[in-house]
Amino acid sequence: MSPSRALVVLACAALLSCGRGDTVQRPYDNNDLQLVTSYTAKDFCSCLFVMQMSEAYCRRWTAASPAVATVKVDYEERSVQTAAALLWGEKARFVSERDGCILE
Repeated sequence: MSPSRALVVLACAALLSCGRGDTVQRPYDNNDLQLVTSYTAKDFCSCLFVMQMSEAYCRRWTAASPAVATVKVDYEERSVQTAAALLWGEKARFVSERDGCILE
């Protein structure tokens, strides 16, 4: 391959690998404990208030290994609050039969 052709190929490769300034990939902000608390709150809420399963069943259904999140159910508010390591937590509440549960 000629030097000029190699230069063109390298320039094209460099341009294709660069993103536009407004679409630059940001580092992943979430960590495992934040994800565990979010998913547990949403899934537990859905299990309890949408699927109408027992609390014991939902605890088994949403169990993570290792068990890092604690779960607190508020039947009056129809919500589920989770916490992990005193720093991360999430709350999901039941909206309706059609929409299910949402994270707050």
